Amino acid sequence: MRSLAGLAAIVAAASVYLYLLSMHLPPGRKQVQPASKGEGEEVEEYSLKFPSDLESLRELADMLKFYKRENHGYVLLLFCSAYLYKQSFAIPGSSFLNMLAGAIFGPWEGLVLACLLTTSGSTFCFLLSSVFGKQYVVHFFPEKVALLQRKVEENRSSLFFFLLFLRFFPMTPNWFLNITCPVLNIPMSIFFFSVFIGLIPYNFICVRTGSILSQISSLDDIFSWGTLAQLLAIALMALLPGALIKHYSKAHLKVDGMDSNGTSLANVSQDRKTR
Repeated sequence: MRSLAGLAAIVAAASVYLYLLSMHLPPGRKQVQPASKGEGEEVEEYSLKFPSDLESLRELADMLKFYKRENHGYVLLLFCSAYLYKQSFAIPGSSFLNMLAGAIFGPWEGLVLACLLTTSGSTFCFLLSSVFGKQYVVHFFPEKVALLQRKVEENRSSLFFFLLFLRFFPMTPNWFLNITCPVLNIPMSIFFFSVFIGLIPYNFICVRTGSILSQISSLDDIFSWGTLAQLLAIALMALLPGALIKHYSKAHLKVDGMDSNGTSLANVSQDRKTR
């Protein structure tokens, strides 16, 4: 119970910090909407909330891009805090934040941010699980932990590439790997770099998608040469690293019993990229 109380205190403190940060917006943009006939225009303040669909993502991106012009430091701090909050506590929706990074900061700065924040947040999740959650992970997921433990021991000589393989393919979701690796006695250095490298393709796809969505205002923009070239780059980045890792795994890794349809980890294979 002491470990649960400590974890609850950390979650509560982080939640209060993020709430206070979001409530202290600098003076900025207001949304102007048509009002009833004869009453002119109605002014409504934008509110900050985590995006849950593409429409709310575009609205939030527009607002934060406006703020970023004069308050770059605040927007960067707010974005990093929100991303680490979701990642550290395994809250769904980080894919939207990756796209938001591309929309606000552009494809390259957004990619660097997404990679650093993904890795940092996953490491925080790893540490929280190590300190507070080992016994609960084993208690609630005994069969999944046992399967991963067996596969880790079988691939101990190629542990780094085995972890890369798990990041590339939907054998188990990222959030589950983050909380389970301390139980499996994975060294933090191997965990850190496997997350950083293994999620580059996924982060690239999301960030590029967000950057493209922020630039599209009509159907003609979708079929422009620039947009098509970016879509081709996304497709290559999605396919090439996975193909290389899969080729390597056939010769060097033992992954029998962990099929890509998730039958061995059926209860945790949904939302693979939830963190």
